Amino acid sequence: MREVVDSDCGLCAGTDCTDSVTGMTSMSAQASLAERLGHSPDTKLVILSCDDLGSCHAANIGVYTAMRTGLATCASIMVPAPWSRHAADMYDGDDIGVHLTLNAEHPNYRWGPLTHAPSLLSGEGGFPRSIDDLWEHADPTEVLRECRAQIERAIAWGIDVTHLAPHLSAITLRPEFFDIYLELAVEFQLPIRLPSTIDQTQAGFPFRSLAADEGVVFPDHFDHDWRAGSRERVINAFNSLKPGVTEIHVQPAIDTPEVHALGPTAAGWIDDLALVTNDADFADVVSSSGAVLIGYRALRDAMRAG
Repeated sequence: MREVVDSDCGLCAGTDCTDSVTGMTSMSAQASLAERLGHSPDTKLVILSCDDLGSCHAANIGVYTAMRTGLATCASIMVPAPWSRHAADMYDGDDIGVHLTLNAEHPNYRWGPLTHAPSLLSGEGGFPRSIDDLWEHADPTEVLRECRAQIERAIAWGIDVTHLAPHLSAITLRPEFFDIYLELAVEFQLPIRLPSTIDQTQAGFPFRSLAADEGVVFPDHFDHDWRAGSRERVINAFNSLKPGVTEIHVQPAIDTPEVHALGPTAAGWIDDLALVTNDADFADVVSSSGAVLIGYRALRDAMRAG
């Protein structure tokens, strides 16, 4: 595994390096990515992504509906989750990444690792519920083995994996786990999701510049907000787009007793589906924003082209 360098090691000495690791990409970096994707520097490119494919039946139907008949452009599959095989069976060349999963956060719904990974198990069975619990007990060697197995299984199921996006950002903001994230991105030549609303001071290490230095591609803008129900956040994001590539995530699901049994957050997921599939006002917001909708496959192709 490559070593993540701590933020005070001297790597960032000099004005140019300091600017590059603030956690927020510069206009020149945005333009570079837009141009690599075949667009002008001032183009507003948007990845409208769906999280938690495979988590439950309602999510599978909701996510594929959002992509195939709505405005969503890609999704990421939770390979260890109970309905992931069903999601893979529904796959038809869609833009699908792997939602690297090390947590099972729902009170009454459990899933666990694909590999033998004692440090990734909670006392009640399955992955830990919370990020803090994961960070306290997870062995990085087991994390690497488990995450690699999740990617390999998605590929074995016939999915043309387009990107990596950690569930709950569990391995994004902890240096020893970010190292794993980056290693897998390089190994499989896949772009990754990185937050832009958290800077290196908050994270404690220059995660965005470390990825860029390895040639790993990631969107210029991504709002690190995981609250269920995306309507206000998504509309505000489209109304305030900046040039470059912005990822905006939703979590669509159909309205079923199963999804309501997971808890009150289900109402937000159901509304996400309505928002991106049959909300005329939202469609007008997207159109008025001047956004060009793309998926992660475009970023993957650019990354592999060097």
